[in-house]
Amino acid sequence: MDKFDVLIIGSGPGGYVAAIRCAQLGLKTAIIEKYATKGGTCLNVGCIPSKTLLDSSHHYEDALKHFEDHGIEINGDVKLNFKKMMERKSSVVEQTTKGIDFLMDKNEVTSFEGVGSFKDKTHIIITHNDKETTEIEAKNTIIATGSKPNSLPFIDIDKERIITSTEALSLKEVPKHMVMIGGGVIGLELGQVYKRLGSEVTVIEYMDRIAPVMDKAMSKELMKVMKKQKVKFALSHQVKAVDRDGDKVIIKADNKKGEEVTFEGDYCLVSVGRKPFTKGLNADKAGVKINDKGQVEVNEKLQTNVENIYAIGDVVKGAMLAHKAEEEGSFVAEVIAGQKPHIDYNLIPNVIYTWPEVASVGKTEEQLKDESIDYKSGQFPMRALGRSRASGDVDGLVKILSDKETDEVLGVHMIGARAADLIAEAVTAMEFRASAEDMARMSHAHPTYAEAVKEAALAATEDRAIHI
Repeated sequence: MDKFDVLIIGSGPGGYVAAIRCAQLGLKTAIIEKYATKGGTCLNVGCIPSKTLLDSSHHYEDALKHFEDHGIEINGDVKLNFKKMMERKSSVVEQTTKGIDFLMDKNEVTSFEGVGSFKDKTHIIITHNDKETTEIEAKNTIIATGSKPNSLPFIDIDKERIITSTEALSLKEVPKHMVMIGGGVIGLELGQVYKRLGSEVTVIEYMDRIAPVMDKAMSKELMKVMKKQKVKFALSHQVKAVDRDGDKVIIKADNKKGEEVTFEGDYCLVSVGRKPFTKGLNADKAGVKINDKGQVEVNEKLQTNVENIYAIGDVVKGAMLAHKAEEEGSFVAEVIAGQKPHIDYNLIPNVIYTWPEVASVGKTEEQLKDESIDYKSGQFPMRALGRSRASGDVDGLVKILSDKETDEVLGVHMIGARAADLIAEAVTAMEFRASAEDMARMSHAHPTYAEAVKEAALAATEDRAIHI
């Protein structure tokens, strides 16, 4: 029987990063993945394919609508080759997942394909092809089994017309009318993809605004931009029925007045979040506790109630983000190795990869009000930047919130071109407890989108932004 210092169950961003870090620390490491390709949801049916389609559809939309503004004339019609676009997406996914195999080999991590389940707290059974089994022994185990798309109890996901994000990333045709149930990250990103490609898109959201986890100003600005892009929204609507009639999907919902409203499309994407996945793990045989939300319960060291078993990523509490899982993967590896790492969950950024992109870190203005924290706010519009006018990406703004007394930055929220990259500046500043004045005094290259961060910091410091 093979014996390992650490075994990781699941090879998503949390799992494979944990495996690499364990190996770097000199621990004999193994990883189990039930699918033929590593990388979990993120690399296979999540972050990587969705961002690939977002970029491809963005190029297509630019060619259709914006090239002429830049003096670029195209002889003949701009044509969409949807099959080729999907093939490119698959190619990017394949390259990325193969990269994980390379990293496992490079770091001498032993890989097993199959479903990993506990026999007891130190022995794991790997089931290959639903029949053959292998038993291995692990001094420590990290559960990194991730999550699956959530649904509503009355919805029958048929994976043909009533679909989840997984199917939406591999459609064979561009929908005529795609109805999104859920105005969060998945619904907005994939809604924008298919709107660019020619679909009519309607987003139905239970809350009174889209992107409800973001600062309210960001939600408002994003909705304004997407409405300009002709995406339709039905806010404060509670979906109560989803039925299929041949190639049609009929969705019934109650609006905030309690009136029934009917929506009809040829595809319905159910994007109401994700739920932890522990099926087949047999956690009870190891004595590991799973709460009523389906999450593996852990302490501040990400250790379960069984001292040699840890859990990370989407399967534990907190935001379901690939980079949060990666941080936790490294964290647990270092805990097992006897080090004393730390994670500041307040400083894990959140991003929506629409265009313009939305990104945030720290507290929202609503949270600061709820917590009765006195704060200052400074913001700066992207359209006031020379760089934004040069590229034509003038939508959006940057907002910085700082402590009224100490000026320490408490939250940074932005919507605009390359906000997903710009947010790292805010994370860095907040990690070192910078003040708004500190950020304002940093030199930012001109012309760049990042100048909006400096200007917002100036606005938060003494209301002295230069370019507005």
